[in-house]
Amino acid sequence: MQPNDLPSHGGDRHWALQTAGCTLQELIDFSANINPLGPPAAVLDAWQESTEMLLHYPDPECRELRRALGKHLEVDPEGILCGNGEAELLTWAGRECAQHGTTILPVPTFGDHTRALAAFGARVHKVALNEDFSLPPLPDGDALLLANPHNPSGKLYSASELLVLAERFALVVLDEAFMDFIEHSNEHSLIRRVQQCTHLVVLRSMTKFYSLPGLRLGYAVLDPELARRWQGWRDPWSVNGLAQHLGVIALSDVDFHTRTRTWLACARARLVEELAALPGLEVLPGAANFLLVRTKVSAVYLQRELLSRHRLFIRHCTSYEGMGERYFRVAVRSDADNARLVSALAEVLG
Repeated sequence: MQPNDLPSHGGDRHWALQTAGCTLQELIDFSANINPLGPPAAVLDAWQESTEMLLHYPDPECRELRRALGKHLEVDPEGILCGNGEAELLTWAGRECAQHGTTILPVPTFGDHTRALAAFGARVHKVALNEDFSLPPLPDGDALLLANPHNPSGKLYSASELLVLAERFALVVLDEAFMDFIEHSNEHSLIRRVQQCTHLVVLRSMTKFYSLPGLRLGYAVLDPELARRWQGWRDPWSVNGLAQHLGVIALSDVDFHTRTRTWLACARARLVEELAALPGLEVLPGAANFLLVRTKVSAVYLQRELLSRHRLFIRHCTSYEGMGERYFRVAVRSDADNARLVSALAEVLG
């Protein structure tokens, strides 16, 4: 099996099921960074009562969801644009970058960044991150596209570092898909700086934190004029009514936010310690709900063996530019799932 035959995204359970020869119920997916505590109970309750949503067109302006997000984030709802997952909004960010000129793209990075820029023929100048995934001196350009926390390393860049960069570019797009998992995220996010920095765009996902990847829901915080331009580029009903309704419910569950961050701090630290104790593995520093691991054994081999022998699905990093087969990424899951992963890796590596 060659790397080109392998999935380029995490969460491709259909490929994993075929490879493992098992049922969906038997597969444990470490390849997609989804909160194992969700969805929130209130969302599941509301789901049962939401069938009427199927009978009506959704609100093309997502007014109720934008109001709820504005209250949750303490930003102006006029500067919020909801999307069919963050991936849809990355597409429009790619179009915006293409109109500005040359986009600086630190790599390795999430594959959809490259996809969105290529879709509109953007001029791209790729810059290799340092070995520890910190930012090197960046060349001049017109736009900057960067994930914070970084994907796939989970490295968290400081707000002060990013604000300095924001002064250098006519457009800065920050992909904060995993920021909700970060303790004291308001200290690291630039989401509340958008009102003062109108050339700044912050993208967020709601599907990962609230464990709703099949629903597809994300949002952008950006200048209201820019939001209106992006809205004019896309289909009128990009966000379905059920996603809008359940998104409002999810935001109201404050206890779920607290439980998730408390769980993650303990579960992540434990998994880091146990993986680092295995021969040939090095867990790289990060802050998100996933771990990047450097391995002396091919990650493609590890993925295949874990699937076929243990029905565990990890994410190799061959699709990330410049990383190759010596890295894999795993989501932090429940204690039982994490223990099973460590045990299986010990067997395969042994």
